[in-house]
Amino acid sequence: MTIYTRDGDNGTTGLYFGGRVPKSAEPIEVNGAVDEAQAALGWARSLTESDSHLNVLLISLERDLWVLMAEVATLPENRHKLKPEASLVTDAMVSRLETEIDALSTEIVMPKEFVVPGENSTSAALDVARTVIRRAERVAVAYPLDGSYVVPYLNRLSDLAWTMARWAEGPHHRTARQSARSL
Repeated sequence: MTIYTRDGDNGTTGLYFGGRVPKSAEPIEVNGAVDEAQAALGWARSLTESDSHLNVLLISLERDLWVLMAEVATLPENRHKLKPEASLVTDAMVSRLETEIDALSTEIVMPKEFVVPGENSTSAALDVARTVIRRAERVAVAYPLDGSYVVPYLNRLSDLAWTMARWAEGPHHRTARQSARSL
């Protein structure tokens, strides 16, 4: 098997469950932006310890984005073939992100000022991922899918990336931030 198929040489790409669209079509633009977001999360994950909570969480988010991309890459007439949490984003997937945000939020002091990214490599990578996810969300809004949780998922995912970045700054930074406010 080769990596190249030559099928896209005419400027089209295949969709999940069949069909082809131009590579500039809206669902392909959405999936391109989500693919970038997934890669950015992968970069952040590469900076974590392989058995850490953050690493496990990030890989689960990367896998969720496969589900999201499958949904986006499905023609409306084939949406009935999608399977919840395998190729269709669900409300439960969005709720899981909220649960993760809430859990991490209990472990950090929320900044009251604008955050300057770059406290460490992991938090900086998560902030980059957050901005890429926000761009994917902006692109997805332009491609409405009736009854879909794609946009809410991306919205919560960017919030989670922000929260993970603050958490990744570490307890020393949180202590320093509290000290700086008391000056």
